[in-house]
Amino acid sequence: MEEQIEQFITYLHQVRELSDNTVLSYRRDLQQFREFLESEQGITDFQDVTASHLEMYFHILGQRKKASTVSRHMTSVRTLYRYLLKKYLVKEDITEQLQTPRQRREMPEVLTVEEVRLLVEQPSGDKPVQMRDRAILELMYATGIKVSELVELKVSDLNLRLGFLHCREGGRERVIPFGYSARAALLQYLDRGRDELLTDLRSPILFVNYNGGNMSRQGVWKLIRKYGEQAGIQKEVYPHSLRHAFAAHLIENGADLQSVQEMMGHTDIAATQIYAAACRNRVREEYGRIHPRG
Repeated sequence: MEEQIEQFITYLHQVRELSDNTVLSYRRDLQQFREFLESEQGITDFQDVTASHLEMYFHILGQRKKASTVSRHMTSVRTLYRYLLKKYLVKEDITEQLQTPRQRREMPEVLTVEEVRLLVEQPSGDKPVQMRDRAILELMYATGIKVSELVELKVSDLNLRLGFLHCREGGRERVIPFGYSARAALLQYLDRGRDELLTDLRSPILFVNYNGGNMSRQGVWKLIRKYGEQAGIQKEVYPHSLRHAFAAHLIENGADLQSVQEMMGHTDIAATQIYAAACRNRVREEYGRIHPRG
């Protein structure tokens, strides 16, 4: 079995041209699978592995590992069996009936409205970088866009007169409105800050770094963490904090789930419903804290 796994690894490298890290992950997962078969089941040929063996292996793995890790191991084993079947090294693909474990959605820690206010007001000076950073924070909270979407925005994606932006990711496009605060911060940055940072005034990029080029996701991450610390916010503050706050605060104030789902770009409304659950939890906590008999 070890020889067949090594042949598969070579196939991933040379034919599929997967990255070294991805191939290393496949190798680790499959070596663990092989050790289970050989050491605990006495099996030395993939032909002798049954669906029951797979079910037992992933049941044991599920007791030790989180769902996302089990899903990754399943992908590794499935891909191996497709390869073995293609090479006539097994007679059937016994992985077809495997059920991928459902992953429990974690409840996000949501910033309060006051914490968001403290965060976005940190870059309050009139230097170009401060105007840029204020516009970034205001726009992220106003629209809920991801940092990966933010760094790709062009000036032409904004409609300042009507107050909305076009957001594109992975071939999908959505239009998201934004309000007065974001509009004011963007106007200030575009009128007085952006040209000072640019080295090429023809650049279409909206948010630029010190060198006049594209901002990186890491750069945005660092500035948000910095302003979170400056504001004295005790929660962990990172780019997705503003996305979480955007969704939770809209729902908390009466927005319907489908509208928020559309603005967030969620394909599954279950991803949006987690914010409704977060709001309900906060209401319960507030009730318990304030009500005389809570």
